[in-house]
Amino acid sequence: MPRDAAELAYRLAREAEAVCRHYLSNGRRVGNYWLVGDVRNTSGRSMFVRLKGGDIGGRPAGKWTDAATGEHGDLLDVIRESCGLVDFQDVADEARRFLSLPRSEPKSDHRSRPPPVPTGSPESARRLFAMSQPIAGTIVETYLRGRVITNLDGIDSLRFQPRCYYRPEADAPTEIWPAMIAAVTDLQGHITGAHRTWLDPSGHDKAPIDTPRRAMGHLLGHAVRFGPASDVMAAGEGIETMLSLRCVIPSMAMIAALSAAHLRAILFPAVLRRLYIVRDDDPAGDGAVAGLFDRAQSAGIEAIVLSPQCEDLNEDLRHFDINALRAALRIQFAPDDVARFLSTSAWTEAGDEAGTPA
Repeated sequence: MPRDAAELAYRLAREAEAVCRHYLSNGRRVGNYWLVGDVRNTSGRSMFVRLKGGDIGGRPAGKWTDAATGEHGDLLDVIRESCGLVDFQDVADEARRFLSLPRSEPKSDHRSRPPPVPTGSPESARRLFAMSQPIAGTIVETYLRGRVITNLDGIDSLRFQPRCYYRPEADAPTEIWPAMIAAVTDLQGHITGAHRTWLDPSGHDKAPIDTPRRAMGHLLGHAVRFGPASDVMAAGEGIETMLSLRCVIPSMAMIAALSAAHLRAILFPAVLRRLYIVRDDDPAGDGAVAGLFDRAQSAGIEAIVLSPQCEDLNEDLRHFDINALRAALRIQFAPDDVARFLSTSAWTEAGDEAGTPA
């Protein structure tokens, strides 16, 4: 019984064509290769799997390369990606099932192979978030700090995915970029979607692609949340915008709706009594603010608009020091919230990491 990845990969390579016909069924054999769109079984011809070892290039059977993305690997990687598996134990068990071998360590609580899910669905978003890692020490942290966002404690709704798939168009080759993954949740905290911000591998900017931001799943009414719901909350469009406000007011609950249209449609927590609406200085932002303001007032919630000096609060944070931003926001706050969220005692309780100018 094979006990490690190398032996499993060797056994799969001896059955390379059968593996490809099963897991890469949208491809076809051409000479000594199996051609398919990518390792996730998309139709196309950019990925090629060697079916037999030999003198041609000196590479063994089972090795594959995607000419469009530079991805490469073996047949264990094919099983992992085509089946949407995360843990190696699940990949190994699926390989053993295909090879008609017993599992290495039968467990009563073993998780079965997850069924395929539609691309862009809430379940797909949940899997992507689960497969990602905390942002501490990653290029997501580099990216946010580069935007002068320094208060990064307790941001559980953001994660880092080092290999996030990106496709410019439906029939275009798949690319792989690192990405900041944000969980979109409902009022009960259930993930309904995810937002991806693809990043340059240096972390100093977004990836140089046409649409570096995309959302997936069910978004209407939901948002990316920072902190538990409370009687006072702030809501705005962008993640960086709300994290900039959080640097100034770390103890206030905040949400990022991800677009002007979705900001207008956010659902209100039952405990909410006052809502600060963070405005982006553009026509779409003004329309969203007006619509949300009217909805809040109709629901008996006091609404107060916070306006930036530049295009948005992150631009304010980058152009002025944090003390200037705090002063500009202080005069827009309700007096009792100044004492509650902007006083020295409030900063001491929340932890004043963000209060130190970057």
